[in-house]
Amino acid sequence: MRTVTKLVAAGVFVFFGATAQAEECSVTIDSTDQMRFDTDAMTIPSSCEEFTVNLTHSGNMAKNVMGHNWVLSKTSDLQGVAMDGMSAGLDNNYIKPGDERVIAHTDVIGGGESTSVTFDPSVLEVGGDYSFFCSFAGHYALMKGTVTVE
Repeated sequence: MRTVTKLVAAGVFVFFGATAQAEECSVTIDSTDQMRFDTDAMTIPSSCEEFTVNLTHSGNMAKNVMGHNWVLSKTSDLQGVAMDGMSAGLDNNYIKPGDERVIAHTDVIGGGESTSVTFDPSVLEVGGDYSFFCSFAGHYALMKGTVTVE
């Protein structure tokens, strides 16, 4: 929710708070031992100068067994990023080093852990076709969702 404060002094209007508040520019997504995110859609306001994704893992399994990350790419790149990520392995957070198709990603976490990533959403186009997913080997089939930029 935007808060706009207006001051009137000597006939001059001054507006404060024209940018989105911090809570609009972040989201928390939970992941589980059942290979699920708690959402399959998220919205990023184009007014955000930075956007933060906080990833939690409410399960109990270790990251080498049931680890999860959060990866953002164009939807058309999702499968290729995920396939290349499997080969990259856990030491690389299941992300091929230097993969330019990856817009943002977190580290892989295990049960009880959390991580976050902050990125510049100006690289995203309003109306573009984006997805988020987990690139841990084989998880992207179930752990994915859409990203809308407004």
